[in-house]
Amino acid sequence: MFKHKQETNLSSERLEYLKSKKRRKVSVLVTQIVILVVFFAQWEILARLNIVDSFITSQPSRIVNTIINLYREGQLFHHIGITCWETVVGFVAGTVLGTLIAVVLWWSEFLSKVLEPYLVILNSLPKIALGPIFIVWFGAGTTSIIIIALAISIVVSILEVLNGFMATDEEQIKLVKTFGASRFQVFTKVVFPANLPVIINSLKVNVGLSWVGVIVGEFLVSKSGLGYLIVYGGQVFKLDLVMASVIILCIAAGIMYQAVVLLQKVLIKKHI
Repeated sequence: MFKHKQETNLSSERLEYLKSKKRRKVSVLVTQIVILVVFFAQWEILARLNIVDSFITSQPSRIVNTIINLYREGQLFHHIGITCWETVVGFVAGTVLGTLIAVVLWWSEFLSKVLEPYLVILNSLPKIALGPIFIVWFGAGTTSIIIIALAISIVVSILEVLNGFMATDEEQIKLVKTFGASRFQVFTKVVFPANLPVIINSLKVNVGLSWVGVIVGEFLVSKSGLGYLIVYGGQVFKLDLVMASVIILCIAAGIMYQAVVLLQKVLIKKHI
């Protein structure tokens, strides 16, 4: 009877903890929404009162009208689709290739030592400066834009994932080796599962890097996409178009980041 009562108390405490955690999440979300609403409301009010120059800063109502006009002209989803496609391809390619190269470098200590200084130099090099070279090599089109996004994210992926592999608990590795595990089994049973959080963090970093690479590429060569709209709007002083493109870009990047967070939750549940 005492045992049953103790279990009931524990379960109620657990339930209260879950409720408080849920309330905290809701309060955080509500606060974030309030901050966003207040920001746009103040922006609109200051523009209408001519306290800020709406020609230079634009204003929310004009941005909304610009987005509506782009939709009516059939351009909105065309430009969004192109930029999102280029970003997703660059993001996936950068992450997958970066992780595979990290695996190879973990597998071969000799190769890792040889390539380490080159990776450090490539990581410190502003990859945007290579944009014109990629354009000459791969042509002024989608391929060059994807390559730029890939170049920006791949080195970061290699270094971050490789550092995670190298920092894996040596005691766990020794344990499986005592049972006769091969190097492949050590990797698949210990190293890779232990570094899933590292790979997820690499995905989160690559979301932002991929968007940067694609937008820079579109600045240089594209005739469509959100980056093109930003450049075009700046050239003809259509700040409404520039701000509308930036806001759409923020929304798209946020959705992509949340997709990675959802993937993280799925993987955590699967490995619990």
